[in-house]
Order: sequence, then C-alpha cells, then structure tokens
Amino acid sequence: MAAGSTVCKAQLNIANMDTHYYETHDLTLAQHPSETDERLMMRLVAFALHASDRLALTKGVGGEEEPQLWQKNYAGEIELWIELGQIEEKRLRKACGKSEQVILYTYNHHAATAWWRQNSATLARFGNLRVIHIDAPDITHLYERSMRLQCNISDGILTLHSDRGDITVTQEIWQ
Repeated sequence: MAAGSTVCKAQLNIANMDTHYYETHDLTLAQHPSETDERLMMRLVAFALHASDRLALTKGVGGEEEPQLWQKNYAGEIELWIELGQIEEKRLRKACGKSEQVILYTYNHHAATAWWRQNSATLARFGNLRVIHIDAPDITHLYERSMRLQCNISDGILTLHSDRGDITVTQEIWQ
C-alpha cells in the first residue's frame, strides 16, 4: 500500500441474475492519494460485474505491472485483466499479450469519448480486448470509508443500493 493511502472497506452483496452468481464479498481497498472517490467506486463496479472466487483487486493506482483487477487460473496464468480509465495503447498491448481477455472500463463520458476517438482504430487490432463505457451518475454519493452495498445485476444493468441511496449503472460496449 502506498504511503498516505486511505483504507476503505466494502461489504458487497452481489446478486447477478445474468450469470446466476450470488455471493457476499468483504473487500479491502487501498485508495491511493491521487485516486478519486469516483475511480474507487468504479473499481467496485468492475469487481461486481466480474465477481468470482478468483477475481482479485490488485494494488490499484501505482501497481505498474498489474491491472486494477485480475483473475488467474489455478496454474497462475492470467485469464482476465481489467483496467479503468483512458489507458495508453502500449499498456493495453502488453496486457493483451499476458492475458486471455482484457477489459477496459472507461467512465467520465466527455474525456472517454475524446480518448476513444483518438485510439479506437489502433485498439481494434487487439482481438482479446473489450472496451466498455460505464455510466454511473452520482456514484460518489455511495462512497464511504466503510461501505455496505447491495449489488443487483440484470440484463447488463447494475444497481447499487446502500443506506445513502440507490444508483443505476449502465454499460455501453465500444469494442
């Protein structure tokens, strides 16, 4: 954990009707000083969308050789590499070479759309890369250093519920 990181705890109760996955995860996240509350919440959304017993949060911001989340098989090979934001082509190329599947979740529609216009043609050559834009208005309202969240997923739409309110998260597949 980087010096000055904030430790956040999240109890994430997941009911994914699309994949028939129903489980509770007690997660500890290190929020790097440069990481926004929105980005931390997007890490939780990405975790919820791909939750499994082998999906792991990594060091997050500052983990240069690791993605935000990954899933390894029992032999230690990377099956799924998940990144957030507007990532450089070089990093995505490297990830595609190391993992069976790479998923990049973008957020912040204005910045992500501009980034996508610049990079979509180059990224199209990576057959194991998916780019998905997440729209989660006001997701930071759910942020607390200790969170209890109920996550329901149905037809690709994720809803998060807490004592602080409800948020609907939608996905738009770009690649």
